[in-house]
Amino acid sequence: MRVYASLLGISLALAAPAEAAPLRVASLNLCTDELVLALAAPDQIVSVTHLAHQPAETSLWRQARRYRRNDGSLLSVAPLRPDLVVTMGGGARDRLRIAERLGIATLDLPFPLSLADMARSIRQVAHALGRPVVGAALLRRIESLRTAAPASRVDAIWLGGGGRTYPAQSLAAEWMALAGLRQRPLPGDRVSLETLIANPPRILLRSDYRAGQFSAAQRWLAHPAARRARGSRTIATDGRAWTCMGPPMIAEIERLRGEVAR
Repeated sequence: MRVYASLLGISLALAAPAEAAPLRVASLNLCTDELVLALAAPDQIVSVTHLAHQPAETSLWRQARRYRRNDGSLLSVAPLRPDLVVTMGGGARDRLRIAERLGIATLDLPFPLSLADMARSIRQVAHALGRPVVGAALLRRIESLRTAAPASRVDAIWLGGGGRTYPAQSLAAEWMALAGLRQRPLPGDRVSLETLIANPPRILLRSDYRAGQFSAAQRWLAHPAARRARGSRTIATDGRAWTCMGPPMIAEIERLRGEVAR
């Protein structure tokens, strides 16, 4: 299904020539919200999801609030008469069937599993929007991070609510490597308090996603061992950027690189 969605997305993007760039674009997914907000001309966007309007979900919320919000369904944006709807992962066939009846072009992207996937999504969206120059500029920033990445990487654990972490071979780990961090492999992609006490990493990269929320996951993070593991240096990271790991990650990795180098 992922391969099908990827091929479908590429074919739709290539089918939209730059000279016929859509004038009205809607996004139905938080991750495509961030891509569209980073790549589209302001007057091209007609709607983004309600999640993009929330400060707790994305650093682009101020920009997103310039546009109408939708509930993530194609029917919620149909009255706005978009030329192009951009979404990500799942429901592609149903959306395409409805969109075809409504005369709306749809670009459905696969969830990125690597930096190469993310670069591909940026190219597809930029091409579909008729904004290849903007896409190329964004890709140059990522390539600059890659070429200037530290030669050696520091042992690190990305820590989220409830002890959640990322695989050592993942998009998140690739972003971390650009900041000079090596994500430690952990069973089940979970961090135990015992690990933080007995075998702490050099750097504990602690997500601040929904830090003020009352939940079991946040209570876990409040444990002294999770707040500051002995022998580790704790660095806070903007957890919102790690949800989609798209364009907002560029500035966050630039910031983290400076923090790690201190």
